[in-house]
Amino acid sequence: MTILHHLDQNTLLRHASGDLDEAFSAIVSAHLAMCEACRRDLRIAEDVGGHLLEDGDTVPLADDALARIMRCIDEREGAGEPIRAAQAPRAETQDVPAPLQRYIGSSLADVPWKTVAPGVRRHKIALTTPTRSAFYMLKIEPGKAVPEHGHGGAEITLILSGAYRDELGRFGPGDVADLDEHVEHQPKVDPGEPCICIVATEAPTRFKGLFSRLLQPLVGI
Repeated sequence: MTILHHLDQNTLLRHASGDLDEAFSAIVSAHLAMCEACRRDLRIAEDVGGHLLEDGDTVPLADDALARIMRCIDEREGAGEPIRAAQAPRAETQDVPAPLQRYIGSSLADVPWKTVAPGVRRHKIALTTPTRSAFYMLKIEPGKAVPEHGHGGAEITLILSGAYRDELGRFGPGDVADLDEHVEHQPKVDPGEPCICIVATEAPTRFKGLFSRLLQPLVGI
């Protein structure tokens, strides 16, 4: 598996500090189980953050705290300082990453899909803690294009099977689209097999076309 699209550094720092809600944390944990590069970056952020806490007094975080941490990471990597990589998780025989199995089981074949539009099926996932975020899966048929849209807030999508392409590139298994409200795109699924992904989002999708906006309450994404 070759992963080309990774988590934003700010997302990794929020995950390390426990600042993500359940839906976002579940997807981040699943991507980390699949991505050695992001596991390494998370470990670096945790190590640097720990050193900063050990070396300084307890004070409120400054506005430039994130920038300072990232400069420290760059300096350590540039100096060739050894990084203790997190141990890769044990390989799973199932096609669902271990952090997601409590939500959707161990096999994508067992997901109870509901058709919400031609070529698009959805599965809503129940969460155990109160949150305003939505957590769901999508299964989109080969060659199907999702209408052009933006986002009302943060959204993270993890590809579990198949692939799609949009203005940001090709997203295949293990890739994560870590987006904010400034991104607009129109994903189109590659030929050959459906694209199955899992999504956490802070706010409903903002479709651009009038027809798509009218259908949105029925589609529910």
